[in-house]
Amino acid sequence: MAALAACAAQPPVRHGAPALVDSATMMLGQPYRYGGFAPGGFDCSGLVYYAARRAGLEVPRTAAAQLASGTAVARAAVRAGDLVFMHLSHKELHVGIAVGGERFIHAPSSGGRVRIDSLSAPPYDRGFFSARRIAPDAD
Repeated sequence: MAALAACAAQPPVRHGAPALVDSATMMLGQPYRYGGFAPGGFDCSGLVYYAARRAGLEVPRTAAAQLASGTAVARAAVRAGDLVFMHLSHKELHVGIAVGGERFIHAPSSGGRVRIDSLSAPPYDRGFFSARRIAPDAD
């Protein structure tokens, strides 16, 4: 009976988009590091690369290559686990992972930390230009 109780206490294994979001969220607060793709420091595409691999998904390492991955999604159809891309004044290309409700997780820039921001807030609202679906929805 104790073995059954121990099994019941284990969190369910998640797959696809939920696992991608979970993997990225576990990195909240990690510092930005140009070229970084592991705990201790991430750049924007490195966070996507790391979270995707932890979720069992294959994506390229760079934001430009990630932009060519998966399938295109209209902004109105973006859901948790989709990659969101933007042009920002200080970066040629920036990528994050949608977490739901117009929010996304990303490694912002030098001196910053992995955090969640709103796609509706400046500068992301003006910079958004594409979204890509790389993961299935279902657990």
